[in-house]
Amino acid sequence: MQEEFPGGRSFSNEPASVLFPGTWLRRLIGLSLLLAGVSWLWSCQRPASGPSLGSSDSVEHGIEPGNPRRIISMSPNATDILEGVGAFDRVVAVSDYCFYPPSVASLPRVGGWQNASLEEVAGLAPDLVVMAEVQAPFVDSHLQALGIETLVVPSQSLQDVFTAIDAVGRAVGRQKAAGLLQDEVRADLDRVAGRTRGLPRPSVLCVVDRVPGTLRGLYAATQGSYLSRLIEIAGGRPIAPPATFNYGRIGKEAVVTLNPDVVIDMVQGAKGAFAEEPVGIWSELKEIRAVRRGRVHPVREMYVLHASQFVAQTAELFSQLIHPEVFGKDGVR
Repeated sequence: MQEEFPGGRSFSNEPASVLFPGTWLRRLIGLSLLLAGVSWLWSCQRPASGPSLGSSDSVEHGIEPGNPRRIISMSPNATDILEGVGAFDRVVAVSDYCFYPPSVASLPRVGGWQNASLEEVAGLAPDLVVMAEVQAPFVDSHLQALGIETLVVPSQSLQDVFTAIDAVGRAVGRQKAAGLLQDEVRADLDRVAGRTRGLPRPSVLCVVDRVPGTLRGLYAATQGSYLSRLIEIAGGRPIAPPATFNYGRIGKEAVVTLNPDVVIDMVQGAKGAFAEEPVGIWSELKEIRAVRRGRVHPVREMYVLHASQFVAQTAELFSQLIHPEVFGKDGVR
């Protein structure tokens, strides 16, 4: 399946995980695209609402009856949110891709997006398993068949972030904390948007994946994704057109046609002595404005790829990359 770019160039929705397996992001993009074909079946089987695990806030120094005491997170954004609402102390295991907060290092791992160990999950006797919607069609029904309560949270759009925070807060009995967290994130986003209001809007291409060391297998965040919306808040104009589940494959010819002013490149390759030099790699496309003007910005911060409360931090980072002439290193105007 392909979508047309201006100038007759193509934008493909072929699953990235099929072409370049390896990083968790590629697996996530692949699952996001595969979900387009199976979500209708899952939605017919899955109730629209999440679990009713508690209808009131937890007490300050304890857990009210009915609220989960043993939680497993199978997605990085869910782990972020559980920490953000003050329920991380109840998390007993996480996915292979969870690296925040630092204390996850001491927790058991139950697998990745498609290779989660149901045996390990069941053995940990969780009261609740939280996962992103892209993973749900592959594991949710199996967990429910084992009698394990699940909560599926959305992770595609910016609104999904607030929906997920609210859903997690309700499920773990931390509605008040979830509400405060939402208010804090909205306030931070409004602050960034206010600072960038009235500034020029350079065109921005946000590359979320590619073959390390090359410009092959480029995937971009597209219109409708939370990353695209954060670029707008940060004072940029995202130029990748819509694609299935907010990610799409883009060829080098299409990048040349779009001719972005700024490229934000999520670097997922090796680190240390074997790390690539992203700016040098992009010099292959000398004809685009971002390369000519030195506006290719490698981003290695993993929180950028999490649809969680860290979207505010991502918007702050993007504003510095898109408008360094205004915000500088510390982002202060």
